[in-house]
Amino acid sequence: MNDRFAPTPKPPYYAVIFSNQLSENPNGYDQMADKMLEMAQGRSGFLGAESTRDETGFGITVSYWRDETSIADWKADGAHMAAQRFGISDWYDHYHLRVAKVERAYSGPEGRTA
Repeated sequence: MNDRFAPTPKPPYYAVIFSNQLSENPNGYDQMADKMLEMAQGRSGFLGAESTRDETGFGITVSYWRDETSIADWKADGAHMAAQRFGISDWYDHYHLRVAKVERAYSGPEGRTA
């Protein structure tokens, strides 16, 4: 399997889907994004993440979490809150954040497992 895919357990678990459009000059964004991923990886309940960005600056990051409490704890982390403030004031022209419960998952093309 490709290591760009997050290794997730058998459902149920949660996905935080963060879609965003970077501003024209997101100075410092890449470094902060790397730092936030590193910090999230050390959090209780973090399962993994997948992220991509196109040439226009549109990106999607999906982080996977064991439960809603883990998501709430990460959202309330002081360093994460500071990064969110920078995102709102400097880095994003627009964003959407969605939280979803994953109830079914499978992979392929070598075979569907659910």
